[in-house]
Amino acid sequence: MEKITDKISALPDAANYFSLEFFPPKTSMGFANLQARLERMSQALRPLFVTVTWGAGGSTASKSLELAELCQRQLGLTTCLHLTCTNMSRKVIDEALEQAKVLGIRNILALRGDAPRSEEYREEGALPEDDSNKDFTWAIDLVRYIRKQYQDYFCIGVATYPEGHSDESHPEHQDPLHDLAYLVQKTKAGADFLMTQLFFDVDAYDKFEKMLREHESGVFETIPIIPGLMPIQSYQILRRTTKLSHAKLPADILARLDAVKGDDELVKQVGVGILSEIVEHLKKRPSPCRRGFHFYTLNLEKAVAHIVENTHLIPSILIDEEDEVAIDLGTPSSLSPPNGASTRRRRRLSSVNSGPHNRVVVSRPSRTSHASFEALEDEAGILKGPVNTRANTLAISEGEGSLGREATWDDFPNGRWGDARSPAFGEIDGYGPTLHVSTPQALKLWGHPVEIPDISDLFRRHIAGELDAIPWSEQGLSPETSTISKELLALNAKGWWSVASQPAVNGVKSTDAVFGWGPKNGFVFQKPFIELFLPSADWKKLQPRLAAHEQVTYFAGNSAGDFEASDEEGVNPVTWGTFAGKEIITPTIIEAVSFRSWLEEAYSIWREWQRIYSPKSATSQLLGSVREDVWLVNIIWGDYVESEGLWEFLMDD
Repeated sequence: MEKITDKISALPDAANYFSLEFFPPKTSMGFANLQARLERMSQALRPLFVTVTWGAGGSTASKSLELAELCQRQLGLTTCLHLTCTNMSRKVIDEALEQAKVLGIRNILALRGDAPRSEEYREEGALPEDDSNKDFTWAIDLVRYIRKQYQDYFCIGVATYPEGHSDESHPEHQDPLHDLAYLVQKTKAGADFLMTQLFFDVDAYDKFEKMLREHESGVFETIPIIPGLMPIQSYQILRRTTKLSHAKLPADILARLDAVKGDDELVKQVGVGILSEIVEHLKKRPSPCRRGFHFYTLNLEKAVAHIVENTHLIPSILIDEEDEVAIDLGTPSSLSPPNGASTRRRRRLSSVNSGPHNRVVVSRPSRTSHASFEALEDEAGILKGPVNTRANTLAISEGEGSLGREATWDDFPNGRWGDARSPAFGEIDGYGPTLHVSTPQALKLWGHPVEIPDISDLFRRHIAGELDAIPWSEQGLSPETSTISKELLALNAKGWWSVASQPAVNGVKSTDAVFGWGPKNGFVFQKPFIELFLPSADWKKLQPRLAAHEQVTYFAGNSAGDFEASDEEGVNPVTWGTFAGKEIITPTIIEAVSFRSWLEEAYSIWREWQRIYSPKSATSQLLGSVREDVWLVNIIWGDYVESEGLWEFLMDD
């Protein structure tokens, strides 16, 4: 039940520390895997604290509290719960604060959330007095409320922006100086620490921190300012995230990443180097308090494990590693150490495991059988020390050896359709359904459609490259998707609106400028698929044809909760790659659990789009009626050798 500021103050002078951010996974399988990942990272990396994100409008409230309870109570990690205060019931805020107190959580990151829009967000039958926007317009209102209701029980953090807050309705105001007066007020209202938006421009951060420390108000003189850093997981994720956050990518960093952007492994390696350099730079800056770093993990561990070890941020243990003992994490004590586990700054344990189990000798570990009863053929009969020591656990978190590969199997998150078992499955930010643009920007992009052809025209313009974004995609078409733009336009002309798709690929080199991904010494494959919003009448006609075709797998659902599938147990790897010296990598898998998760979000986005208009307007009524009528249908074509089969099938009435 420790406060973050108390833990910082208790550190030795000139000590450094770090914290990690996690978001609640979309699926129960992802949650279970995140628990194992958190157990490993808590032992291997030993962060000073962790934070748990909170979806805008309370969209992830129950899942966020569940994850916070896991971190705080089961794992004993000092936990900070994010909390937004707009566009939801006032009761949600009160319940979250009270539940946090019950769980022993004493740290809150107080955030505003989306701009208040009471009329659009008020649920039918809800009373105006239950609307949180009545009392909360800005984060400062939440800070004041927490202080009034709980006095000093909670340690409160607030967000700040080294490059200025990105308000797209007034982009000319993205300047730290514009935000400064508000930050002063938030701090005076009771903030205990500041946590920054992600950044890569260290010069901008240096100027920002200097401005705060030297501010005439004196409120920032000694307050902890924790820079937010995002490990680079992939080139695509980096470009998407920096676009959404308006964080600048300095030319030298972009050049280093552009040189390797076709190789996911090299991007991650270069990214580790870039983040390590940023950390080392900031460590050298003078600071009136201990220097900390907050990492936006995206629920992945390999990159952040390398960064914190490279920069010596992992706190030292009180006993010598020569005498280190195994800590029971609930995993089998006879697990074999990872092959090729790094020995840098690690010593071989003198203790050995003499477990009585008979063991199967295998050429490589099995994913389905119990690791306690397997030994690699080159290790059979060799006594080993316990693997669940901190040094070996760190090696696993870094992806070393067979156990490390098992732990970081989802290390290459390419696109929305990942593996539903991964904690990182789905949206990369974990903040729930959102349009990713402000209301003024949305109105500028999508106008005021009043008829169905108006919606079709928005999808047409997006496919044609005339519109930067639609509600389900904040980016233009990728070069890969552009190769099938003719087919997508033809389907759109039928009133079938595509939100995801990919062409067939049969053994293209992984270095290909359009289709390539992964390490450079491989070949990639893709099954063609498409995901469409269809009018219900069209779905009734199409469904029998899909069911009758041997090459088709489909999943479909609507806003009412109806669900249909060719095979609910079907698992469809639609993107995979083969690389020298590696297992086959399948970063994109479509199955019922992943489709159902996205289905809920896709219809939530319809509602978010509808909410930017007055409830009685023609546009709001149109979007509401379309949302209730259309089916979301995902169609996967098994024949990736015959590249045109899917499109010919769909265009054949």
